[in-house]
Amino acid sequence: MDLQGYGPARAQHGLITHQQALAAGLDARDVAHLVASGEWARLRKGVYADGEAYAAAEPFREAPLLRMRAVVLSVGAEPVFTHDSAAIVHRLGVPDARTSPPHIARVNRRATRTSGGIILHGAPLGRDQVVRVDGLLVTEPARTALDMARLHGLWPGMAACDAALRRGVGRADLERAAELMQGWPHKRLVDRAIHLADPGAESYLESLARGLVIEMCIGTPQTQFGLTDGNREAWCDLRVGRHLFEADGLLKYDEDPERALLEEKKRQDFLSGFKLGASRITVHDCFAGRRAALRRLGREYDDTCRRFGTSIDDLAPYLLPRSARVPGA
Repeated sequence: MDLQGYGPARAQHGLITHQQALAAGLDARDVAHLVASGEWARLRKGVYADGEAYAAAEPFREAPLLRMRAVVLSVGAEPVFTHDSAAIVHRLGVPDARTSPPHIARVNRRATRTSGGIILHGAPLGRDQVVRVDGLLVTEPARTALDMARLHGLWPGMAACDAALRRGVGRADLERAAELMQGWPHKRLVDRAIHLADPGAESYLESLARGLVIEMCIGTPQTQFGLTDGNREAWCDLRVGRHLFEADGLLKYDEDPERALLEEKKRQDFLSGFKLGASRITVHDCFAGRRAALRRLGREYDDTCRRFGTSIDDLAPYLLPRSARVPGA
């Protein structure tokens, strides 16, 4: 059975329920065979997707959204998605969207529990804190960002707040959402995440890298530090003193690795000509390798201070205002 051409499935983003499959003329053995052969992928009990299409879905957003839509088809009342699920919808970033289970609200309860692979969060939720995005009911961005701090800790929470600010949420909006959390667990982390939030971080990894630098206790890192000699300009993710910190993801190397490496080498030479030190930070450094990364970054920062000091007064003629930065350039 071709789900791409079946009307009900097309109306449900390529998903079909067990009852719809039976209504289309299949029996339970047919469905079991389609799943066993891989032609269909079982996303939840009684909800299926085309196996090839699901395997090809982008794993950090498309596939999680399909799993959320499968939840909608498998529960009674339409759910409100929260925490990681809402953050994926709003593009606020999550620790790992590939493995995050669906998160939904149960507003009439207080305890949080897991049932059928779904995390059910019990907490008050006002009507103005729920919006519809891409056909799904989700908590609005400010509430979602603060929930991420309560669930995952300061740095993922700060990263979500960074992203919310980049998407037009005001700091006052975050503070208003936090006022409703008085007396809730981890409220201190919520307030700290709001205080540290900076829309200058242009990606989730840059935000996590900034958290790592903040943890070094060497000063407040400046986001989007730009230099030009009149012919060439370069922007750096983070700066403290004369030391630069770069969030090193893999996306920039995907299309043409050799060209990307050459351009990065030229950029590095340009920046080092200003007598600046540099460190690179990967996603591994921000999670599993955090302790080792902190030691390495400390050594590299100390070496820069010994060689070049910390003042950048001499760089004043070459500085670019952050307003000149074109995001993603």
